[in-house]
Amino acid sequence: MNDFLTSLRIAATGLHAQTARMRVIAENIANADSAGKTPGEDPYRRRIPTFKAAFDSELGATTVKIGRLAFDDSAFESRYEPGHPAADALGYVKYPNVDSLVEAMDMREAQRTYEANLNVVSVTRDMLGNTLDILKG
Repeated sequence: MNDFLTSLRIAATGLHAQTARMRVIAENIANADSAGKTPGEDPYRRRIPTFKAAFDSELGATTVKIGRLAFDDSAFESRYEPGHPAADALGYVKYPNVDSLVEAMDMREAQRTYEANLNVVSVTRDMLGNTLDILKG
């Protein structure tokens, strides 16, 4: 019985971590086209979620936790838009270093990982139910 609960709690940490990851990816996508408001102002910088393994002594198992958010140090995109309020002296505006295609692929991967953890919860719950049925019989 204890092994079932351990499996559920480990899967729950995976669900929590992937939920946090999807939230960061959604924030990146939402800010993909947000330029600064004044000339020379840096736009939104892409954030990258990190994870860390943590040993849970109560469970006797390693779980996953969301780590610190890292910032993507790649260059901002520059677009020639001389009429924009954030345009520099040459007419260029800095836009975030967010690639929507990369974010979409990251989101898909996070969703798949979330689903895998959810399947662990579902299978564990079914096994627990079957075990209880056997014990009743």
